Amino acid sequence: MRNGGDMAHLALIGDSVFDNGAYTAGGPAVVSQVKRHMPIGWRVTLGAVDGARLENVAAQIGRLPTDVERLALSIGGNDLLGHVALLEARVARSAEAVDMIGAAARAFEEAYRAMLRPCLRVDRHAIICTIYGGNFPDPAFQSLARTALTPFNDAIIRIGVEYGLTVIDLRLVCDDPEDFVNAIEPSSIGGEKIARAIVRAATGDGGWERSARIIG
Repeated sequence: MRNGGDMAHLALIGDSVFDNGAYTAGGPAVVSQVKRHMPIGWRVTLGAVDGARLENVAAQIGRLPTDVERLALSIGGNDLLGHVALLEARVARSAEAVDMIGAAARAFEEAYRAMLRPCLRVDRHAIICTIYGGNFPDPAFQSLARTALTPFNDAIIRIGVEYGLTVIDLRLVCDDPEDFVNAIEPSSIGGEKIARAIVRAATGDGGWERSARIIG
């Protein structure tokens, strides 16, 4: 990893966690906030696309400038929205619900590993993010969603440890209702927190505060 004094070209890859400009009501988006805090000489490119899923990341990587050497990646939330029905499924025993979520998490992990391969060819020490719990208006659903996210985030963290990556836990970064403009999109306030975490992770400046290279 380069230190804060070196020049590098960082790309933000993934979904609307990074590509949140459509939701900030004229406020700054994550990419501009990252640029503002990066050391002089660094370049930042937005490759993330609102609505993207794991299967779309390879195309994002293919569109990047050839001199990109660092990646920050936040992806998977839209894939998990496809599993919301699991939270309302009728089961005879609680073990059935656990088994369904476990199966979905195992499939997610397999897809996440496949998604990561082209990313690691660009940046062997990429920064990856967990999936935050959002800001759902129903407290009961909010609690359920956070619990259900755990095996999916466990998969992301485990992969990060396995490959020696830096993991930003967005559950810690975006931990206040004002960090969101709706149930799932980050506000400029949340975006500022995300941007600072990315900069700390990319430059190695105070990285253990909210983002860390997790060592197994």
